[in-house]
Amino acid sequence: MLTLAILSSIPDHRRGQGRLFDLPHVLLCSILAVLAGADSYRSVYRFIDVRWDWLRQHTGLNWRRKPCYTALYTILRGIDAAALEQALRQQAAQLTALTQDEGLCAIALDGKTLRGSLDQAAQTPALQWLSAFRHLDHLVLGQVSWRDGDKNNEIAAAQQLIEELGLPGQLYTLDALHCQKNTADCSKKRQ
Repeated sequence: MLTLAILSSIPDHRRGQGRLFDLPHVLLCSILAVLAGADSYRSVYRFIDVRWDWLRQHTGLNWRRKPCYTALYTILRGIDAAALEQALRQQAAQLTALTQDEGLCAIALDGKTLRGSLDQAAQTPALQWLSAFRHLDHLVLGQVSWRDGDKNNEIAAAQQLIEELGLPGQLYTLDALHCQKNTADCSKKRQ
């Protein structure tokens, strides 16, 4: 389970005097909201509003009031994405270590294009995303993103992600695009 200790390692970008809502609880509530289907700052606010008593009872939340959706926007927009990714990877590594004795496990690597991220006016390519998903415990182990329309960058991203995960002897499933010797060799290097 995701803990507040893991989320506490993420640096808070806000000044000390303006922190009505502590960052670990904002992140925890936001992650729970997204898992429950929230897809906007307003829907994260609605999740907190509807489950306010439950969140206070089960997460140690001691806010005097609920943050409005604009406060959530301001807090979440300033988060260091690399620090958040690192914290979530640490959590995944801890959970993976608990089930390491399971032996061979399938890890699916799949790339997607983030809808709405293409900006033709600014000539900015769409954001590409590659995720590693472990089937044994339904856990996302890591993600890599890049902004380039070239499909060959997905191959490099897959190689990078396999090396960063450092899980030797696992079965990686990928699209046919990745049926190249160099990608297969990445998973063997760690053995």
